[in-house]
Amino acid sequence: MTLYAQKSNSFVQKITITIIELVLIVLSAWIMFGGGEDIFANLLGWPIFEATAQRRWIIFGFSIIVFLRFVFTMFYIMKRTIPWPETISVPLAFSLYYVGFAILVLPSNAPIGFWDLFAIAIYLLGSWLNTASEKQRNDFKELPENKGKLYTKGLFAHSMHINFFGDILWILAYAIVTQNIWSALIVIFITAFFAFFNVPMLDKYLANRYGQDFTTYAKNTKRLVPFVW
Repeated sequence: MTLYAQKSNSFVQKITITIIELVLIVLSAWIMFGGGEDIFANLLGWPIFEATAQRRWIIFGFSIIVFLRFVFTMFYIMKRTIPWPETISVPLAFSLYYVGFAILVLPSNAPIGFWDLFAIAIYLLGSWLNTASEKQRNDFKELPENKGKLYTKGLFAHSMHINFFGDILWILAYAIVTQNIWSALIVIFITAFFAFFNVPMLDKYLANRYGQDFTTYAKNTKRLVPFVW
C-alpha cells in the first residue's frame, strides 16, 4: 500500500493506458457494429439480426462516458505513481466492460423498455457518485491547511468507499441493458473484489496512516453501501 503514498505525474504511463483503452473502445464498436458480431454469433450460436439493436448504442455510450470519466480522473485527480505493470492491469480490468458487455449484448434485440431506462438512471447516479466523490476529496486535499488530514465529508460522509459503490452501480447498469444473465457474473465479481479485497486493503492503509481519525470515521460510517453496510 506504499503505492498510495508515492506521488508523480506518471505521464507516460497515463498516455499508454489511454491509448490501450481507446483500442478497446474501437474493438467494442467493431464487435457491436462491425464484423465482430458475425464472428461471435457464429462461435456462440447466437442469432444475427438485420438491424442493429438500440441497446448496443446504449452500451457503447456507457463505454464512452466511462472512458472520458476515467481519463479525467487519471490526468486531473490522480496524483499517485502508476507503476508500469498497472498500465496493463488497468486496461485489462476495463476490458470486462468495454469488450465483455459488448459481446454479452449481442444476442438481445428486445426494444428499449422500463428496465433499460432504470439502468440508464442508475448508470448516471453511479457515474456521478464515483467522479463527484473523487473530485470532492481532491479539492479538499488541494488546500494546504488540509495536508495530512483524512477526508470524511461530502459524499464520503455516507460511505467510506462511496466511489467504489458508484462503480458497482454503473457496472450493474451495463449488465441490465445487455439482458444477458451471464452479465451478472461481472457484477458479482466486481462487487466481491471491492468488498473482500480492495476495501479491506485500503482500510488497512488508511488505518495505518490516519490512526484514531480513521478509527472514529470507520465506527460512524458505512463501509461501502450507504445506509446498509
